[in-house]
Amino acid sequence: MDGIGDVAVGVKRGSDELLSSSLYNSGSDMSSISDGTSNGSDSKKLRVEDRMEAPPSRVLHIRKLPNETSETEVIALGLPFGKVTNILTLKGKNQAFLELGTEEAAITMVNYYSTVTPHVRNVPVFIQYSNHKELKTDAGNQRAQAVLQAVSAVQGGGTPTSGSDLALTAASSPVLRIIIDNMFYPVTLDVLQQIFSKFGTVMKIITFTKNNQFQALLQFNDPSTAQQAKIALDGQNIYNSCCTLRIDYSKLVNLNVKYNNDKSRDYTRPELPAGDGQPAMDPNMAAAFQGKDSNSLLGALSPLNAAAAAAAAAGRVALSGHSGSSGVLLASNLNEEMVTPQSLFTLFGVYGDTQRVKILYNKKDSALIQMADASQAQLAMSHLNGQKMYGKVIRVALSKHTSVQLPRDGLDDQGLTKDFTNSPLHRFKKPGSKNFQNIFPPSTTLHLSNIPTDVTEEDLRLLFSNAGGTVNAFKFFQDHKMALLQMSTVEEAIQGLIDLHNYNMGDNHHLRVSFSKSSI
Repeated sequence: MDGIGDVAVGVKRGSDELLSSSLYNSGSDMSSISDGTSNGSDSKKLRVEDRMEAPPSRVLHIRKLPNETSETEVIALGLPFGKVTNILTLKGKNQAFLELGTEEAAITMVNYYSTVTPHVRNVPVFIQYSNHKELKTDAGNQRAQAVLQAVSAVQGGGTPTSGSDLALTAASSPVLRIIIDNMFYPVTLDVLQQIFSKFGTVMKIITFTKNNQFQALLQFNDPSTAQQAKIALDGQNIYNSCCTLRIDYSKLVNLNVKYNNDKSRDYTRPELPAGDGQPAMDPNMAAAFQGKDSNSLLGALSPLNAAAAAAAAAGRVALSGHSGSSGVLLASNLNEEMVTPQSLFTLFGVYGDTQRVKILYNKKDSALIQMADASQAQLAMSHLNGQKMYGKVIRVALSKHTSVQLPRDGLDDQGLTKDFTNSPLHRFKKPGSKNFQNIFPPSTTLHLSNIPTDVTEEDLRLLFSNAGGTVNAFKFFQDHKMALLQMSTVEEAIQGLIDLHNYNMGDNHHLRVSFSKSSI
């Protein structure tokens, strides 16, 4: 474990000291610090928010924090992305500086929060790179010191030191008890697994209803991981303004799971039976949705909405909302020598029905991608931003465009724009399709289906090897119509999916390829 000694703790200092301090020099974040209020004038606000192109730094500047935001809440923003090494809070200005252990962790954090708005106490906050490469602060604030020491201990796998009065005492159990308050939308076992696995290996989950509340017991592989997840997630909303997580340590130290189904799961024992086939939705919620006045509900999330929310919640923040009606995405930093409308259609089609794709004529490393609706766009963005395609890390963000325009009749745009509206390859056309339940982030493991009976393991290994990459493992399902195939990297798996989804295996058997959450 890294020693506590390398953790410096920031304290709020007087404005005169701030101005003369080596922490701030001309051209730094003073444009937002020196305006004297948390809001500032409109012109200053615009100037700061437009200045998003500061070079990457492991120090991040966080603005528009709610009043009385604690150090714990600020640190929780950075916890899922790596070690937090320093914090400086400017409470009178509703701002903070957060220093992460590495620049790579800070870049990952900024990239994530550029697509999913971070919230503290249900209030959107703004995160950008600071012009400072490190924080130089005093170490006199005992409260912040206790918080950072506890977090440092958790991240290093040790035990927090005494002296913290912030419920950061050492966890004796790897099992968390989770209660969902204000549960307007169903929360499934898989949603919980996606959220909590951001912090470490989830081994077992049991869900149940007690006192008319949806609850769960979730077991990590060690107590320190459970503690880190509790620090970051307790009090957070899974969806906007609802489904609030209330988390405590369980007195149990090990869960006994008998069945793998929608109510319980032991990820260490995939061979367990499904039992009596329990319903996917809590009975109370199911009854509510079947009630006489369904319009009185806020509206059940469609499976794609729920999956998008879960993908965002995996980053420990609520979705910035399905408020926008546009389903158009802007993908940038594409490999312009390799990318085609068809390849983008196939990749983005894993997360929704891609309607149109337009590679920009004057900027061929960028493309507009129109999904069927805003929730599909959110889902694709959550999963694909930051992934590697054709050797380049692609960026995916919501576009201001509301639709992708087709070229005028008679105008040759060199095949840069394609209309896929009536494509037979859409995965989500059928309501209630099982495809809704099998949406996973890009991974090294691919799920193959619709395999002809005469196709062998060697045939499929050769097929995917020729697509570029190394096949590390392969496993047929019992009927040989489906299989799992594991590539050596996620990029190779993405390449294999793009090249071989809908590949004709003969006798009109078109191979279906998707990402799997399983490993071989």
